[in-house]
Amino acid sequence: MAMDEDESLHRYGLHPAGANLEEVRGLLTAQTRLEKRAQGDGDTELMKLCCVQLFNVGSLDDVLLIWQAKSASMDADCSIAIQLLCGSGLVRTKAFLSSRRLPEAEAALQRLIRCEAAGDFEDFSAEEHFARYAAYYAP
Repeated sequence: MAMDEDESLHRYGLHPAGANLEEVRGLLTAQTRLEKRAQGDGDTELMKLCCVQLFNVGSLDDVLLIWQAKSASMDADCSIAIQLLCGSGLVRTKAFLSSRRLPEAEAALQRLIRCEAAGDFEDFSAEEHFARYAAYYAP
């Protein structure tokens, strides 16, 4: 599924649902795999958009998928904001990650804790974060 950021935004918008949501997850998984293979093989701008789309859905089921994308490479880490893990809120995301007995869940949780301590989540709200991305992606 060769698609760029503009095409994905046009096709799925910022609030994908149903089958479109599954396509966004598949697109992110494919780009993450490419980016993990070699930095620059994946489209990190498209990966960021997919993460924004999943953030807007606010499902805890997408937290680890977003984390895998973020941790695929240094470029992906810089492109995908840590806040995008928290579409359902920081407290719920931390609780979710704490409940998972997976190395990537622990790594994501520790990163969230460090970023929170550094002030990266001061006055954080998913709604305000979404509003910033809506403005960023507005035509």
